[in-house]
Amino acid sequence: MELDIALVQTSLLWEDPPGNRARLGELLLPLRGNTDLIVLPEMFSSGFTMDPRHMEEGEAAKTLDWMREEAAAAGAALCGSLVWPQEDRFTNRFIFVEPDGKYHTYDKRHTFTLAGEDKVYARGTKNIRISYRGFAIRPQVCYDLRFPVWSRNTDDYDMLVYVANWPEARIAAWDTLLRARAIENMAFVIGVNRVGSDPNGLSYVGHSAAYDPLGKQLAYSEREEIVRVRIDREELVASRKQLRFLADRDSFTPGW
Repeated sequence: MELDIALVQTSLLWEDPPGNRARLGELLLPLRGNTDLIVLPEMFSSGFTMDPRHMEEGEAAKTLDWMREEAAAAGAALCGSLVWPQEDRFTNRFIFVEPDGKYHTYDKRHTFTLAGEDKVYARGTKNIRISYRGFAIRPQVCYDLRFPVWSRNTDDYDMLVYVANWPEARIAAWDTLLRARAIENMAFVIGVNRVGSDPNGLSYVGHSAAYDPLGKQLAYSEREEIVRVRIDREELVASRKQLRFLADRDSFTPGW
């Protein structure tokens, strides 16, 4: 059982959902009919903004509609995170849209206090496990990567998917932690970061990557491009059968 994945490593237009939808729509055209899963960066419709009220009301719903249209056209699932209004605040919401329009959502658990994300965006309260084309997938968003208990493989998932706006200054942590999450959870890990810069003076150098359950790097890029990788679930099953590391993990009850 295999999954063909496209990692869309791209620059983003600042606080411009219509512009980003149009630009991404062009980038995704070559993927129609030849991939299973398309992964976009964190806040792909706006960049990592702490002023979401600058964007017009209704843009989140328009972006979800766009995702459903693109997923149907590609015959593939499409995922990434975006600003989502929630009562008097917002959430940094990961959305996974299947080709038939069905979708799943996960709200980022660890808001990035260094940038004041916790002041603007509400924290998520639960993990989710998505079943798609024979794979069990757990989505995570950027800063979640630093917290291994939250991504702990207690529900037998096959793959972690991280989407991010991870800056160049701390890119060594991104590289190291993606590989670590794969090794400790004996799971495939996909990490999609952006490139370019934003008005806050931050530079992004990509390093989008894929790792197998033993930490071997399957794909990697530092430039603006769509990176393709194919993963095989039978390889994961064989690795876990041969190396029963997950059976030796500690049991404890987390405090969330």
